[in-house]
Amino acid sequence: MLFKTFYGSTLGIGWMIAAAGFLISFFSLKFFMRLLPKDHGRQFAVNGALSEGKPRGAGIIMITSFTLLCALFVPLDLEHSIYLGLIYLAMITGYLDDAAEKPWGELKKGLLDLLITAGVTADFLYFNDTDITVFSKTVHIPLPIFAVLCAALVWASINVTNCCDGVDGMCASLSVCTILLFLIDGTLDSNCLKYSSYIMICGLLAYLWYNCSPSRLLMGDAGSRAIGVFLALLALHSADPFMFIFYASVIIVDGGMGLLKLSVRRFLKVKSFMENIRTPIHDHWRKNLGVSDTQVVVRFLIIQLVIGLAAVYFVNGDHLIKV
Repeated sequence: MLFKTFYGSTLGIGWMIAAAGFLISFFSLKFFMRLLPKDHGRQFAVNGALSEGKPRGAGIIMITSFTLLCALFVPLDLEHSIYLGLIYLAMITGYLDDAAEKPWGELKKGLLDLLITAGVTADFLYFNDTDITVFSKTVHIPLPIFAVLCAALVWASINVTNCCDGVDGMCASLSVCTILLFLIDGTLDSNCLKYSSYIMICGLLAYLWYNCSPSRLLMGDAGSRAIGVFLALLALHSADPFMFIFYASVIIVDGGMGLLKLSVRRFLKVKSFMENIRTPIHDHWRKNLGVSDTQVVVRFLIIQLVIGLAAVYFVNGDHLIKV
């Protein structure tokens, strides 16, 4: 592992990870995007026809680059090696859906989500305790309750991140913002995840080079689902997992409102619920409010950054910038 060569030099390994993460992801996307399946257009999405013909499923390139770089540069232990495998599994399941002639059904995707969620939950609980910090106080959560909360966090993160991937540059930009907030927060208890975060950020920035409006390629479920797993891991290994609500606030609202709307209508039979609100929320802004794609991305990013920084200051101010 190359990490050992530079061990003891945080600055050296940090610069190497940043440079390698961006350059390898950038050139991998550049040379391999032609091999990706083409998007068929999204029938019910706003401006969905504009995506038709673009390479889709770029997440397979991004996450493969991320995985290889982590293996080279990150001091992985067994726990984090399992996490890395589960992130890659989330990418593979997403890519197979991206490449399929017909999109997979909800049941099939739901069962795969359950498998990945169970794996992350079991891995975390085996290697970690169930204590969290809430407003500077340590709170012990009983194992069964923590397991349910952990699974809910992972499942929600996968799905809301997936749902917010519908506007050029938005999912990647908001994910970079969330990762940076967890780093600035200063409470991550895992050096593996800190170094992995640098790699993920640089990979997302390389992807944004091609995905900013008007995009040349799309990450697809292969990217968004794997990113969702990674964001959940950052939350689990921070002092207070509930900070995910603030650090990923726009991702949660944008993607989560669609899940809420569908659930209420399907299971509670309230067909008029959120009748005048189009979901995901970014489609409501574009179609109902007439906001451009670029404005949606920038404004959503500003909102998430402001909420996240306010939460960092008021809740974790004592730990700032200890990354």
